[in-house]
Amino acid sequence: MQGQTRINREMVSSMLKAAFLVKSNNFMESLNQPLSMDPPLQERYKTLFANSTKELKSKTADNNNNNKDIIEECELPLIDLGRLISLDEKEKDGCKEEIARASKDWGFFQVINHAISREILEKLRCEQVKVFKQPFNKKHQSFSAGSYRWGTPTATCLRQLSWSEAFHIPLTDISNPAGLTNLSSTMVQFATTIAALAQNLAEILAEKLGCKSSFFEENCLPSSCYLRMNRYPPCPISSDAFGLTPHTDSDFLTILHQDQVGGLQLVKDGKWFAVKPNPDALIVNIGDLFQAWSNDVYKSVEHRVVTNPKVERFSTAYFLCPSYDTVVESFCEPSVYKKFSFREYRRQVQEDVQTMGYKVGLKRFVV
Repeated sequence: MQGQTRINREMVSSMLKAAFLVKSNNFMESLNQPLSMDPPLQERYKTLFANSTKELKSKTADNNNNNKDIIEECELPLIDLGRLISLDEKEKDGCKEEIARASKDWGFFQVINHAISREILEKLRCEQVKVFKQPFNKKHQSFSAGSYRWGTPTATCLRQLSWSEAFHIPLTDISNPAGLTNLSSTMVQFATTIAALAQNLAEILAEKLGCKSSFFEENCLPSSCYLRMNRYPPCPISSDAFGLTPHTDSDFLTILHQDQVGGLQLVKDGKWFAVKPNPDALIVNIGDLFQAWSNDVYKSVEHRVVTNPKVERFSTAYFLCPSYDTVVESFCEPSVYKKFSFREYRRQVQEDVQTMGYKVGLKRFVV
């Protein structure tokens, strides 16, 4: 009996040693493996992908809402801002008129000679790539709490999921990211120039409504405006997923710098169009608040980003936002919308997304 007990003890001891060696080897192997930089989108949303596969089998071949539909490419109105510094008043006013017309007809336009050098834009993209290539579990440490975001926590179906990650950074935080000195200095240079550009465009759009106003200068301060750096990883799983789901922007103006991969699409005359990238241009679009302020003269247009199965995409957006207490009301009467504070608007958008899965937007505030 004692011999049997000794044998059993020796067997257990041997097994424990073997298990320890296996664990140790696995641990050492894991140390030699590169840490994943991608957010675990496929794992987190595997149920949505599974459900989407089932739904796809039951869809008819003529489903017009599928991402695989052929989307016609368009070139946005191109405006040379260099004309704004012309000594010829007619030339200058012609440029302003083009900005206003594009904002009415498209809600989008692109600008060249915007005062942000190619060197700054290239450096920003380079530093942006570096911060996104960090291990996933370290990205949340790069900026203030809550700045790093990925996926769509509220998504209940694949069409509500954004296959992307982003750093959404208040301008007041861009000068002190953790150990990212080069990125910080580049963002400061970019933000300083693009903020001035946004203010200038807002004032031009107000002027073309016949309203010379200090509203934007007084209410859209650095403390309330944001930069958002976006990365859209390759999505080999499903073409039904969006890089960024269809939406309108909840601000006054958005100014976007994108790479040449493409993927941005917008609605024009009830159809989706793919925006052709222009390496020399920044893209400007009207947000919900400007549509309300202009009494529907300028249009906040639905747009989205589609996924790419093989190539990642990068972009950086600047959002011209007011303080939460700023009251937005039409510059003229009768107003299409009741007046509301930015805080009320954001709260309503968040409630709708939480309860319905999508943003209702300005329709909530129609008189």
